[in-house]
Amino acid sequence: MEFQGFSVVSKIFRSAAESDAVWKRFLPSDYHSIISQSPSPLNYPSKKELYLALSDRPIIIDQGKKSFQLEKKSGKKCYMLAARVLSIIWGDTEQYWNWTTDTNSRFPEVAELRDVCWLEIRGVLNTLVLSPNTQYAAYLVFKMIDARGFHNRPVELSVNVFGGHGSTKIVCLDPNEELPHRRVEGLQRPNARSDGWLEIEMGEFFNTGLDDEVQMSVVETKGGNWKSGLFIEGIEVKPKEEN
Repeated sequence: MEFQGFSVVSKIFRSAAESDAVWKRFLPSDYHSIISQSPSPLNYPSKKELYLALSDRPIIIDQGKKSFQLEKKSGKKCYMLAARVLSIIWGDTEQYWNWTTDTNSRFPEVAELRDVCWLEIRGVLNTLVLSPNTQYAAYLVFKMIDARGFHNRPVELSVNVFGGHGSTKIVCLDPNEELPHRRVEGLQRPNARSDGWLEIEMGEFFNTGLDDEVQMSVVETKGGNWKSGLFIEGIEVKPKEEN
């Protein structure tokens, strides 16, 4: 009799764990308007399956300008700004930058640096789209193929919330740490991602949930040397991982 009672209780808990009412709490309140922007319909039979799908892989929204994903552990929102919506100095001049495809990219095109001595990339995201009361970090997502001009030149990364906190750091974008040049020795370097790209943290900020803009930039204009072989997928903003 006790075993039967335990079995009934287990079924109740199992049913509750699968219910849409429970899993809807883990989804952001505006999830309908977000997923409606995806060019591919997201038809999942349950809220649990929708949550797991959104936390497993990003979806493209805003006519290919952004991607959206949920952090699996917390359900917090993650966004990536596509290279196409970033402000890239000389970005539309074929002599300096090229727009190409990459089979590992979530976006239809990425930016390929052909040759510049003035590197300046900027992105802006309204903080209202993010999860409130959350510590976020911004990451430059990129790769290097036959790159030159980065192994000995520091690059300035900055993250600023309009009217609030801001931070700037000096890093080396070259992932190769063998025989580092004295100018970049000891500087932060990028990490490899599971999707075939590199990422480097640009800075972090606390999102209060108020209507603000976070401004992010990648700048190297002081060295005067020519740089090439940098491929930009975008800038990703996601919850800061706790150490």
